[in-house]
Amino acid sequence: MFRARILGAAAGGGLPQWNCGCANCQAARRGEIPSLTQSSLAVSGDGIFWAILNTSPDIRGQLVATPELHPTGPREVPIRSVLLTNGDIDHVAGLLTLREQQPFTLFATPEILAVIAANPIFDALAPEKVTRRPLALDTEVEIAPGLTAELFAVPGKVPLYMEGAEAEVRTDLIGEQTVGAHLRAGGRDIFHIPGCARVTPALARRLDGAALVFFDGTLWQDEEMVRSGVGTKTGRRMGHISMSGEDGSIAALAPLSIGRRVFVHMNNTNPVLRPNSPERAEAEAAGWTIGQDGMEISA
Repeated sequence: MFRARILGAAAGGGLPQWNCGCANCQAARRGEIPSLTQSSLAVSGDGIFWAILNTSPDIRGQLVATPELHPTGPREVPIRSVLLTNGDIDHVAGLLTLREQQPFTLFATPEILAVIAANPIFDALAPEKVTRRPLALDTEVEIAPGLTAELFAVPGKVPLYMEGAEAEVRTDLIGEQTVGAHLRAGGRDIFHIPGCARVTPALARRLDGAALVFFDGTLWQDEEMVRSGVGTKTGRRMGHISMSGEDGSIAALAPLSIGRRVFVHMNNTNPVLRPNSPERAEAEAAGWTIGQDGMEISA
């Protein structure tokens, strides 16, 4: 049976973000709403061996908090691979924590592996231990026993640190820089898409009939960060679709047959992080689960 453990449900910065005084972050500091670490997901096809999808800067604490991923011997861990869906800092920085001479396979598109190869700090991942395996789009590969993955392009943008001048930034690219992961285990189709700028007809067709979908929940509303006074960028500018509205993900995915829908990668300003908010109630009424750290879901 397929098992998934949400290691971190927040977008970059987590909740509370260290330098943010928004209402959600203050509530999290007071213990009024759950704190969240940054985006990462552990998946298994047999309940024994696991793959990690994206390695956030919080990965050490996430692994410590997950008994299924603890060592079974002096240097034996049940983690067989890491798969990246983009090159964002909140998805690759944790690789440096996994440098402790531990064998695993690192899967990513050739473009994202090239970004990692261009930065010598990632040479700390010893090549004789960590095999970097380029994964072409729409190619299925086994990432752990009983579990396969296929990467596919979704609309998005290059990582922030690769952006050029403002006028040159494209936020709706479709290529290797932002991908979703189509996971298969036990005859079931599961998807992990923590970053997506819009739901295209092709993406909707791909997701229709899925047993489980983890989807980009960065913002509730496009201008949320601006209205909260914590930023100047809209969700569209950051390459993220909103949850709400006629162009949002809730509406776009509503007609599809999906067994379970789970929002992940939520920004600290998102009102759905407040359990008693009307936005949370609206999302749940539409059939969505708001992901939380440590949440386990089987399919």
